[in-house]
Amino acid sequence: MIEVAIPGYRTLKLEHLVLDYNGTLAVDGEPLAGVMDALKNLAQSLEVHVLTADTFGKVRSRLEGVPCRLSVLTVKNQDRGKLDYIKALGAEKTVCMGNGRNDRLMLKEAALGVAVILDEGVAVETLNSADVVCTSILSALGLLTNPLRLTATLRS
Repeated sequence: MIEVAIPGYRTLKLEHLVLDYNGTLAVDGEPLAGVMDALKNLAQSLEVHVLTADTFGKVRSRLEGVPCRLSVLTVKNQDRGKLDYIKALGAEKTVCMGNGRNDRLMLKEAALGVAVILDEGVAVETLNSADVVCTSILSALGLLTNPLRLTATLRS
């Protein structure tokens, strides 16, 4: 668990990290350099979950060796599927990271929603649903390994 008391905001007690794959952890189906090591490190403090449509059909092989729960979603109602998934985990103890329109509901509902802008960009609705926006997945994951960064960004 990661606990962060943010003055004027709230205390986050995070147990789960839920991530989109393409556009968040990967570009064109290939994970970005350093991402797998960062996930392995975070898996010591949080239960890591990856939710994806697996657009490029590579996610299973690319996540091999990473301690995470992988869920490949059907094409229909992915936004609701992701939302239902985090509600089942307990949205109040979940941090979510994503970029696509289908990530907007889970980012809004989660205790902490982080929009990530990579080569695909980010859907405006998702951007507006996030608590924090990062221009690199390593920066986004770094918020969890260096929680004073969250305090600096979110405090009142």
